[in-house]
This record gives sequence, C-alpha cells and structure tokens, in this order.
Amino acid sequence: MANFNKVLLMGNLTRDPQLSYLPSQTPVVEFGIAVNRKWTSKEGDSKEEVCFVDCRAFGRTAENINKYLHKGQPLFVEGRLVYDTWTAQDGSKRSKHRVHVDNFQFIGAPARTAGSAEAGMESQAEPDNSSQAETANQARPKDDIPF
Repeated sequence: MANFNKVLLMGNLTRDPQLSYLPSQTPVVEFGIAVNRKWTSKEGDSKEEVCFVDCRAFGRTAENINKYLHKGQPLFVEGRLVYDTWTAQDGSKRSKHRVHVDNFQFIGAPARTAGSAEAGMESQAEPDNSSQAETANQARPKDDIPF
C-alpha cells in the first residue's frame, strides 16, 4: 500500500517562535499558525473558521524562522504530519498532531525596525536618471535601432 504525508499551510503566526536546542546542539523552533477559512452558507450568511496548528522545525530552518519571524506575520510552510505522544506529570497519556516543517517561504513584505525604516525610505527615493538617459541617447547614432 502506498503512503503519502505532505502538509501545505499558509497562515499567520499565533505566537513568537520559541528556539531551543537538542542535546546534540541541533536547533529546534516551535511555533503556531492560524489558518482561516471563509465561506458563505446555503442561507447566504458569511462564515469563518480558524484552525490552529502547532509546528516544529529543526536545523537552519529553525534558526531562520526564529530570527526573522514574529507573532502575527504570515508564513507558508511545507512539511509532514507527525503524531506525538507523551506522559504528563500527573501520569496521564497525552498526544497531539503537529507539523514537522521541512521548508517554508516568507509571505508579504519584511517587517521593518526603527533603524531599517529610515534606510528603507532612502532606498525608495527615485534617483535622477535623466542625465544618464541623455548621455546614452547622445552616444547612440541616429540610425541605430535600439533592439
């Protein structure tokens, strides 16, 4: 029998990523994603549901998620579903499904800090390219076809 375990999710982080390290010094980050679904019922009412998903990533992926992402930011994750079981402090058996993140992509514009906002404003200023365009036009012969 064939098996396939692939999860693709796009949503917003529900909390700041929490970085820790395994005994082997491998970085591990845990975070949550909220995935929204909107639809219209048969009666014409707008409905919305939210699915909260716990995620875990390892290695360089974990370090990048911890470094660049914060609560509320959008994220696209690709991974696989894992079933974790453990014994709680009171002795009861506990379990939950979690997404083991293999890959991710940033969604939207990067968040800016106070220092980077000033630098971003400078880079958005339009440079004066009119003199460069005039120089290029003068250097090109009149009968030269530009393609």
